[in-house]
Amino acid sequence: MADIGNIVSRVSLVNTPAISSSATALASNPVRGAWSIQNLGTNPLYVRLGAGATTSLFHVVLQASVVQDDGTGGSLAQEAGVVYYGIVTIAGTNPRYTVTELTS
Repeated sequence: MADIGNIVSRVSLVNTPAISSSATALASNPVRGAWSIQNLGTNPLYVRLGAGATTSLFHVVLQASVVQDDGTGGSLAQEAGVVYYGIVTIAGTNPRYTVTELTS
């Protein structure tokens, strides 16, 4: 099992998990080491790697939760390899999601 103290000392949390409904999920960050987003709402969440996500301009659709905040909604993460560090925007009907960003 990994020692959480060692992990925390090597990684800094820039953006702690928070429930949000804004259109910008993550601002551009050239030192981003990993990130994740999960849909907490009961409607699909449209995610764009770039500015200006809409329900017709997106890269990924995250499945809706069965019940709001139940943890069954779709998720997207980049945790290894080449990690996108540009802006991430979202769109949808009453978007609700959690997002986490780590820097190394």
